[in-house]
Amino acid sequence: MLGFLKRKKKEVYGPFVYLTEPTFLYHTRTEKAILEIIEEKLGSNNILVPSKYGMRDTSNRIKEAEYLVAVAPLGKFSSLVCREVKIAQELGVKVFTLLLAREENELVYLWVEGIPEDVEWLSPEETMEFTKMSINSEFMDQIKHGLIFGSRKREW
Repeated sequence: MLGFLKRKKKEVYGPFVYLTEPTFLYHTRTEKAILEIIEEKLGSNNILVPSKYGMRDTSNRIKEAEYLVAVAPLGKFSSLVCREVKIAQELGVKVFTLLLAREENELVYLWVEGIPEDVEWLSPEETMEFTKMSINSEFMDQIKHGLIFGSRKREW
């Protein structure tokens, strides 16, 4: 009766890809860009996106994946990403690393097969500091400019 309210399901294609990313990228425009990059590089939109599961652990699905894509903003793996990469390596899942940075309003990335040697593996404490640094820069801009004039700055 209300068929026009139903969402049209997107056709799923390609190998199953497990995406692992820091939580501060959940539901951001950077996450959308990451999904587009994966679709372009691996020819798949069959991607487990962790933000769709909130803070629930989805690492039990790594064994089903053909590929794991680990996101490293500014060349750093968060402790969550570290844990999931180690699981994938133990299971023999092929790993790709997506190194990300922002250059003004532009997302700059490097797609690497495997894990580059210069990627920094953060501990839980270091991850907290890195997350605070990333989120605080946006939050402070919102406070300074956003309340009156609107803020256009978005790190991620």
